Amino acid sequence: MTEPLLSVRGLTIDIPVGGGTLNAVRGIDFDVNRGETLCIVGESGSGKSLTSLALMGLLGGKIDRRATRMDFDGTDLRKAGQRTMRALRGDRMAMIFQEPMTSLNPAYTIGDQLAEALLLHRKVGKEQARARAIELLEKVGITAAASRLSQYPHQLSGGLRQRVMIAMALMCEPELIIADEPTTALDVTIQAQILRLLVDLGSEMNMAMILITHDLGVVARVADKVAVMYAGELVETGSAAQVFNAPMHPYTRGLLRCIPQPGKTERGAKLGTIPGIVPSLVGGITGCPFRTRCDQAVGSCRADIPRRAAGKDHLFRCVHESGYRGAAEVSA
Repeated sequence: MTEPLLSVRGLTIDIPVGGGTLNAVRGIDFDVNRGETLCIVGESGSGKSLTSLALMGLLGGKIDRRATRMDFDGTDLRKAGQRTMRALRGDRMAMIFQEPMTSLNPAYTIGDQLAEALLLHRKVGKEQARARAIELLEKVGITAAASRLSQYPHQLSGGLRQRVMIAMALMCEPELIIADEPTTALDVTIQAQILRLLVDLGSEMNMAMILITHDLGVVARVADKVAVMYAGELVETGSAAQVFNAPMHPYTRGLLRCIPQPGKTERGAKLGTIPGIVPSLVGGITGCPFRTRCDQAVGSCRADIPRRAAGKDHLFRCVHESGYRGAAEVSA
């Protein structure tokens, strides 16, 4: 069996705060194979972005990151020093950040920022880096690419800046791209273009991609695998077909009720909602973190929650079998 490109087990992130310790991410597991798209979905504050920053080694010095396994193609990210991470970032691993206007440096031209990674990681000259930058700007759908190199970020629209960020991430043809809500603040038409572009480029270059989003409509269009995250832990994981066609966790079903279903949701019908808010993660959580918002909560939800298998590679954490009679508990 082929080893996954990225394998994570027991990833935990604790942040010291004034009131104690914020248990931001708690023991999450996932694998990503080459050419595969994993979508991590959940509400704001669920730990999605922190997970991506932990993989890239971009957490602050006071943040405690632990894991039993964080392996990227044979490199142990838990033990990798700053020199190793600098060699990986931008070369074999790249990240598209949430807001391009704050990620692009306003004091440098687009051309300088695009060329930087290639000049750092490859033995090429400035002319080769410039040619590569033009090639990728054209590939991501930017017209008059050569003239864009002398422009500054503020001279581009939001959609163009996001395309520049994608081109920047692709400069060294990475094996893994992490896209942290790359379509936030873009209009619907541009969102669809950016997502299609990412999927097509991933397929063309056989790249693995971790797409972080809160939009299940986006997930349905691009995901191979889905990880549903709530209050710092993964409550359900599986293939896109499994999670969308047979959601097992009450939170997953609640999220799906919040989006219109083509051919099923009647015009003018009210969409579902999830009452309440994500609980505080300061000081730790016992039992199911979703129980205060769940209409199926029972007394046993306050105890340790088993992880159940609803099928091959389809796992969920809930005391209920959610209508699946064959669900079996598996080791955490």
